[in-house]
Amino acid sequence: MRISELSRRSGVPNATIKYYLREGLLPPGRATAATQAEYDETHLRRLRLIRALTGARGLSVASAKHVLDAMTEHRTDLHQLLGIAFGIRPPAGVTPGAAEGGAPAGANPEAAALVDAMGWSVSEHNPARQAVDETLRTLRSLGIAYDWEALLPYAELAQRTARHDLEQLETVTDPMEKAERAVLLTFLLEPALMALRRLAQENESAARHGGGEHTST
Repeated sequence: MRISELSRRSGVPNATIKYYLREGLLPPGRATAATQAEYDETHLRRLRLIRALTGARGLSVASAKHVLDAMTEHRTDLHQLLGIAFGIRPPAGVTPGAAEGGAPAGANPEAAALVDAMGWSVSEHNPARQAVDETLRTLRSLGIAYDWEALLPYAELAQRTARHDLEQLETVTDPMEKAERAVLLTFLLEPALMALRRLAQENESAARHGGGEHTST
């Protein structure tokens, strides 16, 4: 396909596609003339992944290029590929934790205790570790006695959610398409998952305290 069709099918403007080509995020097409090239489905898939990384994950173009290069390098190692897509494993050339705001290894003892208690195999550079410790410290600073053990029931629910997440990727065979789907499912579904929790909380409150009646507007 010509660049105009690639733009139409991807929803990415021509000028942006040319910028991605110049910056090396998108591989060059097959040259058909001095100033013309043909593109295929791999370019379309790559464009979708670029948009997922810069949009859903909020990476800069430079960081997205590091991630894409690392994904290409590790495309045969699915665990490594998904770790990079999720933002858990830093790509080569990026200081662990720096790209996602994570803390140095060993800096989050409560998250470490939770991970050990669950028997999870989790990178020490996973930025979620820092989020756990910071949240618990904030709760205690506000007078709420909460520690990592109180999070265990939530961790068990999260484990079931993660299992479901990965099962949804099993039908995808292309590694880069799998990475794209992983990014989109992880980051775009999070608001909906939070919304489901709010809906369930209202339902549970109504069942416990509202006499079975729901408030409507």
